[in-house]
Amino acid sequence: MSTRILLIRHGESEWNAAGRWQGWADAPLSDLGRQQALEAAAAVGAVDAIVASDLSRAADTARIISEAVGVGPVLTIDALRERDVGEWSGLTRTEIEAQWPGTYEAWRTGGMPSPPGGEANDVIIERVTAGLQQIAAEWPHGEVLAVSHGGVIRLLERHHGVESPPACPNLGGVFVDVDGATTKIGERVLLLEASTGHVTAPTNL
Repeated sequence: MSTRILLIRHGESEWNAAGRWQGWADAPLSDLGRQQALEAAAAVGAVDAIVASDLSRAADTARIISEAVGVGPVLTIDALRERDVGEWSGLTRTEIEAQWPGTYEAWRTGGMPSPPGGEANDVIIERVTAGLQQIAAEWPHGEVLAVSHGGVIRLLERHHGVESPPACPNLGGVFVDVDGATTKIGERVLLLEASTGHVTAPTNL
């Protein structure tokens, strides 16, 4: 029997709201992001544990949910971090295009392995998969909520055969079943209803 992990994206960060690429930069949650996390907690079923990326926008989302549902403490796992976007960190897409004309589109369509100075896809997949297997080893046959990042979720979906997955909204994600070295990706899950007006899916990471 596998470990089932609900892998979700954090709440809106201040840099999400400003349209700035984050990667490993540690931008905090916005007020809306904290509200999103609290609202999403009502949709979290029974879980054995809550884990998160060590970046504060994910870790704080997890802590808000943890306090609301009474499951904790939150374990942070750096393997669940977002992609390192290198020299794009802190920039808007307009600023990226001004400094590196054409590179964003080249990266988005697979013509570049990574943003300048950033992480390549295969490196990210290796570390994130290791993080998911770490969770499965810690909670064999358990149900775990893991708060990570939109770029990580989309890349994992593509790696497992999902074609052109859309941007992952805040507090959206996927179920991941981990059984030994085997990882299976399920369909998208939204912990917030679009009707609330609190679902956001900016394309910056």
